[in-house]
Amino acid sequence: MHLPISAGAAHSARQTAMAYRTPKDLAGSMSRHRKATAADDGYVRETFTLPREEARARARVWLDRWPAAAYMSQVEGWRELPDGEIEFTMRRLRSAD
Repeated sequence: MHLPISAGAAHSARQTAMAYRTPKDLAGSMSRHRKATAADDGYVRETFTLPREEARARARVWLDRWPAAAYMSQVEGWRELPDGEIEFTMRRLRSAD
């Protein structure tokens, strides 16, 4: 059985598809959404951009200060930037404050 799509539904889908002009627009929207929803999950996050050895040292200090067993601390994510620096995000439970 073939059901017709209403003009309103077709317009809505076309409008949604056109809302993001570039991949950067989409990435920005996703980032804002992620930040807004992550704000209430009970974790404190801190993002660093450091040379590799300094990044390792900073992560170690973080984990020594807020042990994973007590605060569920961890490196949430990381990436190597084109200049060789490491960008990483640490997280821990807010109850440590």
